[in-house]
Amino acid sequence: MAKDVGHQAIYLSGAGVANASYGLPDLGITELTDVLIDASRITNACDLPLLVDIDTGFGGAFNISRTIKAMEKAGVAAVHIEDQVAQKRCGHRPNKAIVTQEEMVDRIKASVDARIDSDFVIMARTDALAVEGMERALERAIACVEAGADMVFPEAMNELSQYHDFSTALKSAIGRDIPILANITEFGQTPLYGCEELARWAWIWCFIRYRRFAR
Repeated sequence: MAKDVGHQAIYLSGAGVANASYGLPDLGITELTDVLIDASRITNACDLPLLVDIDTGFGGAFNISRTIKAMEKAGVAAVHIEDQVAQKRCGHRPNKAIVTQEEMVDRIKASVDARIDSDFVIMARTDALAVEGMERALERAIACVEAGADMVFPEAMNELSQYHDFSTALKSAIGRDIPILANITEFGQTPLYGCEELARWAWIWCFIRYRRFAR
């Protein structure tokens, strides 16, 4: 259906797997196998590129390597991995906790080292804005790109100007444009900006329609 109406890619969120497939909250309860089942259902039914939320990678470096290899084998085109602790929570909820920048960089390195197809995209998500502020979120993003991340997902920004500042500073530090993702939900910290407002600064994935359906 997504392909028939003209979408060019599909996104599988961790919350979507937990909520819709297992009736669970988005609190890091699901496992690699749970996500793989839903990812495989999508790739078997449709040839659009699929971006999958792999939360924190489902463990340490060896687990992350296994996750990346499994996603590639399942036909997934891209994943995003985040810097929350293992017992994570929805990125738009309060009281998040994050690992050190060094540990997050190790997660990115493990992901990059594990991929076989150079076209397989590794996206680094950081929840540092809500925990440590914009400057630290940007530092983490820069470190992740330097470690091999292809794109960046700065979670829960609450002003349009933040996307401008983040994107501009990231480009200045890296020396080239780095695609960033904006997560727009009707209950989240990010206002419901329109596509035209965000298009200059971010790739946009909008989850509102799914969440309304899920109610």
